[in-house]
Amino acid sequence: MAFDLVLLAPVAGVVAILTAALLSMQVLRSPAGSERMREIAAAIQEGAMAYLNRQYKTIAIVAVVIAVILALVLGVYIAVGFTVGAICSALAGYVGMNISVRANVRCAEAAKQGVKPALSIAFRGGAVTGLCVVGLSLLGISVFYILYGSMFGAKDAVFLLVGFGFGASLISLFARIGGGIYTKAADVGADLVGKVEAGIPEDDPRNAAVIADNVGDNVGDCAGMGADLFETYAVTAIASMLLGVLVVGAGASTLYISYPLVLGAMAIFGSIIAVGFVRLGKSGKIMNALYKGLAASAIVSAVLFLAVTLYLGLELKWFAAALVGLAIMVCIFAITEYYTSTRYDPVKRTSEASKTGAGTNIIMGLSVGMESVFLPIVVICAGILAAFFITGGLTDPLWGLYGIGIAAMAMLSTTGIIVAVDSYGPITDNAGGIAEMCKLPKEVREVTDKLDAVGNTTKAVTKGYAIGSAAVAALALFSDFTHRVGVTLPEGTSFDISNPLVLVGLLLGGMLPFLFASVAMRAVGRAAFQVVEEVRRQFREIKGIMQGKAKPEYGRAVDIVTRAAIKEMMVPGAIAIIPPLLVGFLLGPLALGGLLIGVIISGLAVALMMANGGAAWDNAKKYIEDGKFGGKGSDAHKAAVVGDTVGDPFKDTAGPAINPLIKVMNVIAILFATAIASTGVGGLLF
Repeated sequence: MAFDLVLLAPVAGVVAILTAALLSMQVLRSPAGSERMREIAAAIQEGAMAYLNRQYKTIAIVAVVIAVILALVLGVYIAVGFTVGAICSALAGYVGMNISVRANVRCAEAAKQGVKPALSIAFRGGAVTGLCVVGLSLLGISVFYILYGSMFGAKDAVFLLVGFGFGASLISLFARIGGGIYTKAADVGADLVGKVEAGIPEDDPRNAAVIADNVGDNVGDCAGMGADLFETYAVTAIASMLLGVLVVGAGASTLYISYPLVLGAMAIFGSIIAVGFVRLGKSGKIMNALYKGLAASAIVSAVLFLAVTLYLGLELKWFAAALVGLAIMVCIFAITEYYTSTRYDPVKRTSEASKTGAGTNIIMGLSVGMESVFLPIVVICAGILAAFFITGGLTDPLWGLYGIGIAAMAMLSTTGIIVAVDSYGPITDNAGGIAEMCKLPKEVREVTDKLDAVGNTTKAVTKGYAIGSAAVAALALFSDFTHRVGVTLPEGTSFDISNPLVLVGLLLGGMLPFLFASVAMRAVGRAAFQVVEEVRRQFREIKGIMQGKAKPEYGRAVDIVTRAAIKEMMVPGAIAIIPPLLVGFLLGPLALGGLLIGVIISGLAVALMMANGGAAWDNAKKYIEDGKFGGKGSDAHKAAVVGDTVGDPFKDTAGPAINPLIKVMNVIAILFATAIASTGVGGLLF
């Protein structure tokens, strides 16, 4: 019965992809506006696809090298899984962005009719990315599990799936870093020269970096977030299945291995149903419309979780663990919105601090970011403990760990609708840019601004969700790592902090997110400097730009950030891949375990601080632009623009990229755990 029911996973994946195709056709059938609107949209589309093609070609070289190494060291089945995982992750982002850069102009055209039709197109465009992410991820994992399971048995099949997770993680890492560098270098460069120096509006067609800025919204927040949550979803499912292998090894049924896949299938059906709930109500509040979809997804998924749990004859404690995961998701959403929305005190405080200058704005934004770490971590800790105790962890810790894995899978199960809410953001942002550059009526820009303001908050909320889920997934991965190395560790050894090897690993792991973030932010700074110099040059040398009589050379800025992003993403990528191998083979499994613990703890805190603080700076600027504290052009606005410039690489480059960093290191540790534990090199040094 369990094997029959697991067939629902690939079926659900196919249904998600077919639904995404249907939504794509609905979006593309909508009017695309005037010739001028289509011309600008085509420039954004061309720049986005050109960047993504160049990025994937570069990543492909790295991926081929890694696949060959995996085939030689760990076997061809791991290498095949790695390759397919990388391709599926890339494809999810590629397809989603392809629709986003076509939905933007249609959203701008629909905005002429009001908020409701524009919201419909933007959300449906975002839902294409969301459903592609969960559909391709679940389809890939389940097909490999069924195929490898028939060849090697369920337990061995799950370890081979780790290769799939590693491929997804690699693409996610580079997509997040490269897309983040691209989007923020263009955004910061455009803002510093356009809004601060020249005093022209955002998305003004006289700014040579404006097309690059709009391209960046798509490659960062659509393709980047799509690959990020594809990887998070895949790795979480595999981590839960690995914990299922542990309990099966203790005598349980193989049903526990496939249970996470069944939950994922049920949640896909829930997400598809929830798409129909995203409608503007009588209140006219856009955020409420989006949250109706999220609530519907969670409720429908919970009902289906209960149904399959009962059908499989499992105890209700596993359903309770799944509810814990959904509760963590809801709480993180609420907390992140509090710290990043213009409706609440943290953003208002940051806006008010701008009245006394950029310095106080930055101080307040940093304070908000640091404070915002507290409650999400408390929620995650409470969720971990609740799932552990509910599922009998006090009696048998192994079952408690499996309960945590189920909570993590349930938390990630609603990824389809969550990515839809996130990818809605760059579509509305681009729609506003197109409206500005085409000089559409003021009423149109007001509609797109309303949609974009909500998009800023939804993008911030989904980043908090992705980061929080990374911590829970990483705990499940770490548990499997400790089991694997525990088989070959000498009797009496453990991950005890009093052991100098563990302590050294902890310190090194705690340091890595800071080093990683530093390299990523420095890359944004260098690329933004080049953009600033280019835009200044065009203002000086191309006569008539400021009068609107000459057209800027948009392609020059696009090329600058494309080359910079491709070049700069390699070093942060190496920081994720090389340290766990060096520490593992030179200092041994105890030091590597410490490294993984350190990177999980400090990575979670740093990522939340940067993502939430950056979003608070961004919306503080939006709050002032809505007419508060002097409005656009005031001294407070100029100070807020500086704060937003600092926050941009925080929230869209370094912070979110720490999420795949954490999981890449844990996946590598699992893949090479047996080899590291059996070498005993650490013992030679100490």
